[in-house]
Amino acid sequence: MKIVYNLIGTFNSGGMERIIIAKANAFAEMGHEVTIVTTDQKNRKPFYLLHTNVQTFDLNINYSVNNGQLLRKVLCYPFKQLKHRRRLKALFAELDPDIIISAYGNEITIIHQIPTRAKKILEIHFCKDFRLLQNKKFLWRLINVLRSKHEAKLIKKFDKFVVLTKEDKEYWGNLPNIEVIPNFISELPRQKAALDKKVCIAVGRLTYQKGFDVLIKIWETIHKQCPDWVLKIYGNGELHDELQAMIFDAHLEDVVTLMPSTSCISEVYRNSSILLMTSRYEGLPMVLLEAMSYGLPVISFACKCGPKDLIEDGVNGLLVHEGDIEDFAERTIALLKDSQQIKQMGENAFKMAVNYSKDNIIRKWVKLFNSIVLIK
Repeated sequence: MKIVYNLIGTFNSGGMERIIIAKANAFAEMGHEVTIVTTDQKNRKPFYLLHTNVQTFDLNINYSVNNGQLLRKVLCYPFKQLKHRRRLKALFAELDPDIIISAYGNEITIIHQIPTRAKKILEIHFCKDFRLLQNKKFLWRLINVLRSKHEAKLIKKFDKFVVLTKEDKEYWGNLPNIEVIPNFISELPRQKAALDKKVCIAVGRLTYQKGFDVLIKIWETIHKQCPDWVLKIYGNGELHDELQAMIFDAHLEDVVTLMPSTSCISEVYRNSSILLMTSRYEGLPMVLLEAMSYGLPVISFACKCGPKDLIEDGVNGLLVHEGDIEDFAERTIALLKDSQQIKQMGENAFKMAVNYSKDNIIRKWVKLFNSIVLIK
């Protein structure tokens, strides 16, 4: 089977890119011909390893140029969409794929217009209305409102629409083409975390979505009662300098560290004891699955979507009412002071993570493919 995967923009260090590449690699291992398409790669090497049988192709659209300059971006967008459509059409004609997958990028408005025999699947790695949850104001917010409404209509034009959680499926309503297929853990670790280090971690892009600004405020309270614990935040992003300034202003530079993204995240999990998540919205965070697979308990806001599907409050982690900073700090402090509870929650977290093994989830994808494609 020939599969074309349209990745959003570039092969960067984000969790979404990581799971898409992991899926592409898994499909290639099964003997499928897989091509990953990007729009803004600019000859940069992928952050994560690709299977030797996965091809890559960059369309050189450069949507990211003029990013932040609203007027220029709006004026240039139709021309870039036209170029995007033309180049995708030529690529599809050359590859003649059986399956085309969109990861909810700029191609969502284009793919259904291109005549091809391929079945078309749309998958979303965020929750419904995620654009409206971004910290956009004025004209940017109006554009996101209009874009969200337009995309909601386009979803029905795809053969299948894949969401990550049952929670998110409920938000979308009774769509006839909707399916739930969660993310997976590429490989269950051979060695779990010992949970004997006084280290909490947070992992993700340094963006508004991840709420690390809130986490730093929470750690101010935690540090007063648990001064021997440290927090390490792993990730790159546009808010790095702003977050670093917050750390200095709060005099937390000795206990809170911004760490760069790493492709050896397994070592990070093994040398930590608790994962903290203060995201404002998600899809099904890879970091939650991975951390729990290493036996780390997780403390998270009950944001849309993902944490409520994975965390059983008080059993394998803690679910805190969204935005309740004081409760997040208080419950974290209580757990940090109870090493036995940390170990028990960690063991339960590992047991839950087994359900999200690669084999289990890839079988769901294969079943989906076979339901819409007549194998030659």
